[in-house]
Amino acid sequence: MKNAASIYWVFLSLWLTACSSTPLTRSAAMGYEESGEASYYADKYQGRQTASGERFNQHAHTAAHKRLPFGTKVKVTNVANGKSVIVRINDRGPFVRGRIIDLSKSAFQRIASTHHGVIDVEIKVLH
Repeated sequence: MKNAASIYWVFLSLWLTACSSTPLTRSAAMGYEESGEASYYADKYQGRQTASGERFNQHAHTAAHKRLPFGTKVKVTNVANGKSVIVRINDRGPFVRGRIIDLSKSAFQRIASTHHGVIDVEIKVLH
């Protein structure tokens, strides 16, 4: 029984490590694709510092992703209408279940109306 418990804890720790949300390396991010929900930053974040150290700008085509390296260019496509926008990752997030990317307001407006708030998207790393 003691041996089974040891095996269980080793397996659990390996599984949790594999599921961690540590940032991807540039080479691991190449060709990365993901589907999920996208939202956009509220106006109150304008001018605040992002995780990359730069100031957030609602008018720039930037985005937050949990794991992609800062500076990564990503094509974000609205599943409902096929419209796409290219953004640069400069922040971490979103931290809401089901959401895979937070876009600046100007980037979001290129592919959907802000009245929607949250949309289904597909993302693909370009470089």
